[in-house]
Amino acid sequence: MQFRRVISAVLMLGIAVAAPTITLTSGRTKRGVWFGWGSEKIYGVNIGGWLVLEPWITPSIFQKYSGVVDEYTLGQTLGHDAALAILRQHWDTWCTWQDFNKIKQAGFNVVRIPIGFWAYNTFGAPFVQGAADYIDAAVDWSRGLGLKIIIDLHGAPGSQNGYDNSGERLANPGWQQGNTVVQTLQVLQTIANKYAQTSYQDVIIGIELLNEPLLDKLNYDDVRQFYRDGYGNVRVVSDTPVILHDGFNPPNTWNGFLTPSDANAQNVAIDHHEYQVFDNTQVAWQPWQHRQAVCNNAESYNGADKWTFVGEWTAAMTDCAPALNGYGIGARYDGTFPGSTYIGSCSWYNTIDEWPQYYKDDTRGYIEAQMEAFEAKTQGWFFWNFKTEAAAEWDLFRLLDAGVFPQPLSDRKFGAICTNL
Repeated sequence: MQFRRVISAVLMLGIAVAAPTITLTSGRTKRGVWFGWGSEKIYGVNIGGWLVLEPWITPSIFQKYSGVVDEYTLGQTLGHDAALAILRQHWDTWCTWQDFNKIKQAGFNVVRIPIGFWAYNTFGAPFVQGAADYIDAAVDWSRGLGLKIIIDLHGAPGSQNGYDNSGERLANPGWQQGNTVVQTLQVLQTIANKYAQTSYQDVIIGIELLNEPLLDKLNYDDVRQFYRDGYGNVRVVSDTPVILHDGFNPPNTWNGFLTPSDANAQNVAIDHHEYQVFDNTQVAWQPWQHRQAVCNNAESYNGADKWTFVGEWTAAMTDCAPALNGYGIGARYDGTFPGSTYIGSCSWYNTIDEWPQYYKDDTRGYIEAQMEAFEAKTQGWFFWNFKTEAAAEWDLFRLLDAGVFPQPLSDRKFGAICTNL
């Protein structure tokens, strides 16, 4: 297959290209990551819905099959071979070099790529393997275009949060039960053994140990130990930065943890996610209230003793994207979500061609406020997501094409929005 030949070429290139050498005061040299952590700003975007399916990003896959609500049930319901055929078609077409080129030409410098544990080992679950090869394709594209990559372990065995974006939708997280933590560390070691090699440090600038562990429903001390162990897995290989998700706690609550004063931990970053649509009160806000909340909240993710970035944020001020809250679950905005109250119709929010100019302007202002705050208080950001099938508020490419997302990224239609930064 042609794709396999591409992968072989990528692997050879990965061996041939080495990270830069840095001269130490001792006169010795070491290799280093090709990114200025601590000084260089991240202007990033997530490659979501590619190697981990999400029903609201690609609803067409889920609409065809009864009982399929996540990637777990896709394999469980259809069986390995049928699910693999669907996934292979999706992997080959949902994200391509052309997409990475559009990202680069729009001024972005880093992509964050979610991937599930099952890409490396299913541990007997009905997931389907095959996605791991596409990381190599992404490395190849990025290397040629001058983009950087953060690899993000988005789903752990048993699910670390119960969300479908972990691969398995559950009422409560099953991670930390049985051998799931040990299995997660095994997968992280597999990832680190390859992508933390110095030969990849020209492209791979960080490995995120786990996306969005839901601390309210997990053992906090065990999460901390997992982070320590995962950090150790990467350090067995190299000094490639290790990224910790803050678990929806303020980033500065992790101060003193995995720092130089704590077991001499080096090159650790914190990933913070910022959304305003998963709450009945917030989703009812007017656009000016969304902007005001961005400005007022900026200090809450400041003050960490590690490099901090906002790894996920959106232009969405509603939760109208179909299946955003889970396949078959409604939206708070139109009152179809359990326990919510009708605010307005979702009929036009998902089609950008139907947006009135005032809403384009309000969305542009919301985007600019977030960029302003994130760049002032952190090392940068990753927009979620690069594209969707039918969710314009979340779709970078549609927002760019409609002139809603700033181009160039430094352009500001409304000037300074936050006066308290």
